[in-house]
Amino acid sequence: MNAATLASESVLGLSAASVLGGEPVLHTFPRSVLEWIALVRHGISAGAVDSAVRVMGIGQSELAKALDIPERTLARRKKEGLLSPDESGKMVRLAQVVERAVYVFDDERAALSWLKSPNPALGGNIPLSLLDTELGSGAVLTTLGRIEHGVFA
Repeated sequence: MNAATLASESVLGLSAASVLGGEPVLHTFPRSVLEWIALVRHGISAGAVDSAVRVMGIGQSELAKALDIPERTLARRKKEGLLSPDESGKMVRLAQVVERAVYVFDDERAALSWLKSPNPALGGNIPLSLLDTELGSGAVLTTLGRIEHGVFA
């Protein structure tokens, strides 16, 4: 998924930036890949953790597991106020997958439910559980693309 796709989809549903708290949390509203890269390199405000938890309807421990970031590290980052570039990249990846799912299902509830449910096309894995790696995220995005195009998924 490229930046142009993300930008065009965000007007149709929940954007990656809004999953992370939008401008109040990010202090910007990234519209291009280069803006996202700059934000990740600087580090995203730890407020994005609370926003993602709220938007996705999951607990912080579930988010920590999905991101492969120890829960204690997330708690510490919340006190410090800023995620590391690596942690920020993982948060952005998660938010982009959520955005894509909402776009494909055209329904926030259905998308979040799909992300939290075992999926036969993903070997019975829960899509959210695969987002801890780039390869897993790619598999989830591929499956969403298959759903979007009516291919069995």
